This record gives sequence, C-alpha cells and structure tokens, in this order.
Amino acid sequence: MLTGLLCALGAGMMWGLVFIAPLILPDYPGLMLSFGRYVAFGLIALAPALLDRKRIAALTRADWRAALKLSLVGNLLYYAALATAIQLADAPLPTMLIGTLPVVISVFSNWSPGHAAESVAWRRLAPSLLIILVGILCVNAAELAHMRLAGAGNTRSTGDYVLGCLIALGAVAAWTWYPIVNARYLRAHPHISPSTWATAQGLAVLPLALAGLFGYGAYQKLTGGSYAFPFGPRPLQFVGLMLVIGLSASWIGTLLWNKASQHLPTALLAQLIVFETLAALLYAFIFRDAVPGLQVMAGVALLCIGIVFGVRTFQHQIP
Repeated sequence: MLTGLLCALGAGMMWGLVFIAPLILPDYPGLMLSFGRYVAFGLIALAPALLDRKRIAALTRADWRAALKLSLVGNLLYYAALATAIQLADAPLPTMLIGTLPVVISVFSNWSPGHAAESVAWRRLAPSLLIILVGILCVNAAELAHMRLAGAGNTRSTGDYVLGCLIALGAVAAWTWYPIVNARYLRAHPHISPSTWATAQGLAVLPLALAGLFGYGAYQKLTGGSYAFPFGPRPLQFVGLMLVIGLSASWIGTLLWNKASQHLPTALLAQLIVFETLAALLYAFIFRDAVPGLQVMAGVALLCIGIVFGVRTFQHQIP
C-alpha cells in the first residue's frame, strides 16, 4: 500500500508541472502545448524502448491496440479538449469541472468495479468523497475569483461558452475512462511492467501527436493564422519546456501512475489524483511568488483529510 501511495504522490508531483506550462508560455495555443508535449513524450520513449526492446517486442497486438486507445483518449483527446474548452469558455468553468475528477472517477469505479474486491459500501466511501469535494470547491472558488480578477473585461459569446462547457465535459469523460481502463488492463496483465507500459503508450501516441501537430500547421496556413509554426515566437523555451514535460509529466508520471495502479483499488487511486491538484497549486503559487489565502489553505487541508479517510476506507483490502 505504501508503495502505491508514494507512486501516486510522485505521479501527481510530475503531472502538476503541466499546469504551469501555459503560464510560462502564455503566447502559445493550448493545442500546440498538447501536441508538443506528446511529440516530446513519444521521442523520449524511443530511448527506453531500445533498452527494454525484449519486453516491448513481447507485447501482443491486443496490447498495442489497448495502448493506442489509452494514448488517444487519455492523452491527446483529453488535453486537446481541455485546451479548446479554455479557449472557448475561459479557464474558470473547465477548471471547476476538471477539479471534480477524483470524485467522478471514484464514483464510476466503485459503481462498476472490475472485481468485487475493489468496491466498498457507499456509506464507507461517501465521507472521503464529500470531504475531497468540499476541498476541491474551496480551492476552485478561490482560484476562480483570482482568474476573474486577472481577466476582468474579457467577453465571450453565449454560443462559445456553451460549446466550451460541452467540450470540457468531454475532457472529464475522457479522463474518467482512462485511469479506470488503464488500471484494469494492468491488473489483468501483471506480466507487463509499469515502465514497459509507459513506454508503449509513448510510442503509441507519437504518430497521433505528429499527425495532430502537422494538421494544426496546415490549418494555420490555410486560414492565415498568426502562429509561427512549428516552434512559435520562443522556439528554445518551447522545445526545452516540451522536453522537460514530456520526460517528467508524461513518461515518469505515467510510469509511476502505472505502478500505483498495480497496487491500489481504482476507487482509492482516483481520489489520489488530488495530488496533481495539490502539486499544481504549489507550483502556481511559487510561480506567482505569492502565499495562498485562507480559503485555499482550508481547501488543501480538506483534501489531505479526505485522502487520509480514503486510505483508511480501503486499508483492509490492500496487502
């Protein structure tokens, strides 16, 4: 259990880095940040694939189909949907919806568990979910207020806002599906190591990300867009940041999450996605050179309490 918790914490710390990329490169479209990240992930995966070539070669056609589906839905579609939703509806609403993922995934994985041993009675699961939900609402309310102040005067059409809401719900659906299916596949195939599976997903996402990247470039050219394809106005910063995120958030983060998926029930693992929220908050406040307010601190405290309750709920089921 401790191994699973530490791996989930490490994955959250890695994934939190993704949320500061738009702050460092605010003049880059969200789609380019998404495609750039996963092209880097795929290229970086080539090195461990060479070192791990025997286990990579042992993967079956069904394994590659699963890796391709997971990469398409949980990586490219999720981040493309999130970036598009933010562009259409602004950041507050998509951020609020994505923040509910730990609760949504826990509910779905407990409602339809892969194995009876993975589920617990709803009355035992409810306290940790409610505490985490209140904590998420506290943190999001404070962050939404900050973003509204920062973006005062920004207007969007009702049609764009509604479309952005629907696309954000699509992002929630994509990342609700991904961790549940990924965890169940790994538990059903224990011979696949977490590192091999992380590398396989990186290799699977590379052609998809390249297609998206050049498709976006063609769209920019046809529509006369202002983006300087492919590397934008600050090529060295863009390429360097994409490589850092591709290694840390994508390959290392996926590896650690795969390891955690082999040790923890999905309903508990879902709650531990709050580590990503906590890490993103930490990095954001460091980037802003600011101290979080009382509302954010209260939300963080509730998130930590909810995690403790969740771990205690599943403790008897985990060796």
